[in-house]
Amino acid sequence: MSLHLFNTYSRALEEFRPLEPDGRKVSMYTCGPTVYSHAHIGNFRAYVFEDLLQRHLEFRGYEVERVMNITDVDDKTIRGSLAAGVPLSEFTAPFKRAFFEDLETLRIKPAGAYPEATDGGHIRAMIAMIAKLISRGLAYQAEDKSVYYRIKNFPEYGRLAHFDLSELRSSGRIKSDEYDKEHVGDFALWKAWDEADGAVRWESPWGPGRPGWHIECSAMSTQLLGGQIDIHCGGVDNIFPHHEAEIAQTEGCTGQKFVRYWLHCAHLQVEGQKMSKSLGNFHTLRDLLAKGYSGREIRFALIRVHYRAPLNFTWEGMEEARQALTRIDGWLERFREAAASAPHETGSSPQAGGEGFGDALDEDLNISAALGFLFETIRETNRLLDQGSLGQQTAAAWLAWWQRIDTVLALTSSGDEIPAGVLQVAEERREARLAKDWRKSDELRDQIAALGWEARDGKDGQKITKRGGL
Repeated sequence: MSLHLFNTYSRALEEFRPLEPDGRKVSMYTCGPTVYSHAHIGNFRAYVFEDLLQRHLEFRGYEVERVMNITDVDDKTIRGSLAAGVPLSEFTAPFKRAFFEDLETLRIKPAGAYPEATDGGHIRAMIAMIAKLISRGLAYQAEDKSVYYRIKNFPEYGRLAHFDLSELRSSGRIKSDEYDKEHVGDFALWKAWDEADGAVRWESPWGPGRPGWHIECSAMSTQLLGGQIDIHCGGVDNIFPHHEAEIAQTEGCTGQKFVRYWLHCAHLQVEGQKMSKSLGNFHTLRDLLAKGYSGREIRFALIRVHYRAPLNFTWEGMEEARQALTRIDGWLERFREAAASAPHETGSSPQAGGEGFGDALDEDLNISAALGFLFETIRETNRLLDQGSLGQQTAAAWLAWWQRIDTVLALTSSGDEIPAGVLQVAEERREARLAKDWRKSDELRDQIAALGWEARDGKDGQKITKRGGL
């Protein structure tokens, strides 16, 4: 069965055919974080979707070369470093570390490269691209000394976002809207240095300054993946202006189609509302871990809704994710026991109908159908096990089938994934017991239970286990 993906550019479901002649190598660029703070769960909704895509491509035998950029210079990072009174690199460093820790917590496969915008080699590549665009009449330096892209000279501008360029108006919110540009839609390729940038500056043929956000991705993707790539991903908020600008910049330099398939995931809302710090519903991954949820529970909650459908994050949904994983864990435990001891060999095997999972994902990553197939399989095979008509060899075959599909889902329990929030309460309880404060110890045990875990006391001290023993 062939793989089909919804291409934002065409607004149609298309059969996936890579650029490489052998048809097995896939180049993939994914927009990474801007490291001025901890990434929030809306960001990770996109990163988990991209991880699912890569894992399914590999499940189908493709070799994926994925690049994810790190935006470590822009207005937000500069403002943050100035407010903190530290150099830009020192300000962004802890957020970079936290981001990679969060990727590991969510079991997101490492990309082949994580280019950083401030890298000297990438800055030189950006300057070279800007110079080429100027030479081709696609960019110009304005009176404010910044360099802008001349969108009127790129007829394809607006095709990705599907809007009429004549309808573009000044936002009234962006500083560059005030500049003496030829067209309100012209965007900055090189921003001239001013006092608000502090020590952040690089030399260029147009004077000191820094790159615009859009040119960073064009330069890094072409440097690492070439002028044409198979897949480019991001959230729907990246479609315009960021990805639209990437197309104009890259194709303006190369003269060839930049991306074959554009994939974008829908927004994440919290309890039906836009996530906002002012509403008190702004959550980072670490916030969820502190409430006792594990990385794989959060991963399941973020992955279980089709990437093009809006995801409404709720605490009830987190509990549903926990229950779904408990069901999978229980099934695996039963089948491990059956593979070791069941006597009969008359049950159905994965070869008799186990392809439904991959077939569902072949249709634009239809994760709802794939998970539906998984849980129907769990129900049916549990029934066969209850009847005593599923033996050792068949049980082992279903376990092997699970191992194969879990290369896509990445949900198997590691057995030691205790969230930081649970560990903190457990440490407080240990100290309370040492102080013989039994009342506080009991209260903290109840807190641990409320987080979905259990504190058990033995001769070797306190042991924390998943509630229900899973």
